[in-house]
Amino acid sequence: MNGVFETYIYPWVINIALAAAIFFVGRWIAKQLLKLTERILRRSRMDDMLVNFITSIANILLLLVVVVAALDQLGVDTTSLIALVGAAGLAVGLALQNSLQNFAAGVMLIVFRPFKEGDFVEAAGVAAVVEHIAIFNTVMRTVDNREVIVPNGAIYSDVITNYSARDTRRVDMVFGIGYDDDLKKAKAILEDIISSDERVLKDPAYVVAVSELADSSVNFVVRPWVKSGDYWNVLWDTTETVKLRFDAEGISIPYPQMDVHLQRPEGEEAA
Repeated sequence: MNGVFETYIYPWVINIALAAAIFFVGRWIAKQLLKLTERILRRSRMDDMLVNFITSIANILLLLVVVVAALDQLGVDTTSLIALVGAAGLAVGLALQNSLQNFAAGVMLIVFRPFKEGDFVEAAGVAAVVEHIAIFNTVMRTVDNREVIVPNGAIYSDVITNYSARDTRRVDMVFGIGYDDDLKKAKAILEDIISSDERVLKDPAYVVAVSELADSSVNFVVRPWVKSGDYWNVLWDTTETVKLRFDAEGISIPYPQMDVHLQRPEGEEAA
């Protein structure tokens, strides 16, 4: 009986005890390493979402190392186990190809940060405010308060326009007047409207110029620079003010028209 205990039971008890010690001590060391990593990342003023993502991945990897070390102490063939896990991961990856694409795109969005939460962007055919960037998708809120969930793969593979990335924006407007109207008077009115608006920045300077002799109108381009937050209000207010001032000053805003000339055949005219 003593021989059986010393030959079989005692070694197994020792191995189990050592494996448990490796697991629990390894878990403790992993937690300390994670805390240290998180502290270093936060001191570097890295984005909270990126910090959480890195620590989550590190936690999984460290836990996997601890489990493999504990199983190796028990005599389990970890090489075969790792190969089995790799094969299972490959099968799952093929089955979840689109999800992995979104995951990879989410990693790229979090690392390179083409936009952040609160930015107004246009991507994947959606123009909205970014509310939350997750690993697989991004939650956005449209201007009419609709929630849109966009896969990260669609965002990263498309052109991203970030309207909040810069502090200032240029408002591009076009106003047309009739060919019979006073060109210099209309230009002076437009310059007065823009220069009297306190929201328009002095630097860069605004532009008011004749841009086109169109079919039905003489077109002016009006391009003031404003703070990004004032963009839409300046656009709407200026459009309204131009219409009211043109009406008051007798400047017409023509609509597309076509002159048609009719000619009678010579024989019909003689008859």
